[in-house]
Amino acid sequence: MQVPRQSRRQVLSALTGTVSLAALAACAPTGGASVRWEGSGSGASAEPDSSSQIPGDFAVTPATDTADVSVLDPITVTAKDAALTTVTVTTSDGKAVEGEWDSAKSSWKSTTTLRYDTEYSVVAAGTDSAGQPLERKSTFRTLKPKKQAVPILRANYAHQLKERSSYGVGQPVIVYFDTKITDKAAAERQLEVTTEPAVEGAWRWISAQEVHYRPEKYWASGTRITVKANVFGQKLGEGVYGKADASVTFTIGQSRIAIADAETKRMQVFIDGEMVRDIPVSLGKGGNVTGQNGRKINYWTNSGPHIVIEKTPSTRMTSSSYGLTDPKDPNYYDELVKLTVRISSSGEFVHLADWNIPAHGRRNTSHGCINVGPAHAQWFYDNFVPGDVVDVKGTPVKLGLTNGLGDWTMSWDEWRKGSAL
Repeated sequence: MQVPRQSRRQVLSALTGTVSLAALAACAPTGGASVRWEGSGSGASAEPDSSSQIPGDFAVTPATDTADVSVLDPITVTAKDAALTTVTVTTSDGKAVEGEWDSAKSSWKSTTTLRYDTEYSVVAAGTDSAGQPLERKSTFRTLKPKKQAVPILRANYAHQLKERSSYGVGQPVIVYFDTKITDKAAAERQLEVTTEPAVEGAWRWISAQEVHYRPEKYWASGTRITVKANVFGQKLGEGVYGKADASVTFTIGQSRIAIADAETKRMQVFIDGEMVRDIPVSLGKGGNVTGQNGRKINYWTNSGPHIVIEKTPSTRMTSSSYGLTDPKDPNYYDELVKLTVRISSSGEFVHLADWNIPAHGRRNTSHGCINVGPAHAQWFYDNFVPGDVVDVKGTPVKLGLTNGLGDWTMSWDEWRKGSAL
């Protein structure tokens, strides 16, 4: 029987629909997932991209397994599309590292100073954006210096600045390192001197381990000086790193300046610019000898501004200290001397010399010290302190830069040339 033309079209249409469904079914996800048709309100969505497989994370710095980390770099943990609940950081020997959170508690940063050559373990815990538990672990190691340098803030070769709260107007600032510094510029950049009121000053390297700071002229009385050596974690050359920072604050007291003249045999003393004493003295007799050890010795008092280093009620003074050991030598001596105020490292003092009073104000007869009579010696001892100035004039031998504190023997222009910057 012949099928009507209209019915044939209906059959073809049905077949076409069947083919289309089959084709769509072949592209659909497997596992029984349904397909959401455009405009429909039912069925599951297509599978998400791989980028959304981990909903949120914690970023830890330094990255895990990093070596030679600077001890100046903080440890940080930051939540990214996640909630950070706890951060635990410990060293390999079990020491905990403290830290602080930001205001949103989405980031943590260490506040404990890191140690050299130490392994650190970081554990960050919380939840991801889907509310599922999330934990991240990281380990890293800080760098191991070849050597570590300790800065010591000194008043002079025998004393540290922290031993006193006040010094005289001639006191330089000294930073001494316990190991040689090859990158002096790097070290000097980490040194800071702040003064109230402000005054310009400059550093000068005295050696590979010692650098001094002074202004152009003596400090003004009342100046407050704060010194900082911010060298911890800083590379100072050839594998040397700063071991620790150091700081100290002190003030400058009254201006006390004594001027001892080898020609007049007088020492005039000025306090805050006013002369308060005119003292008869006996300075070095001059001349040169050679000690038993071959050392050349002169008996002049060195000319130039000396800075008081220390004072002691008594000091044993002996010519054996510079090589004259024969008691029969006319220049030999071994005495306990009283009221001694040291002004150089080569053995120069202002001190009581009651055995030599007839020479005071008349002849220079000492071995290089400034001899003073009893009343004046006691007054000088009671009033002069470290940092005060004893300026010697009229002798042919100049005080050396490193003979005690010879910082003021150098012009300002020459002094500034000693900076590494």
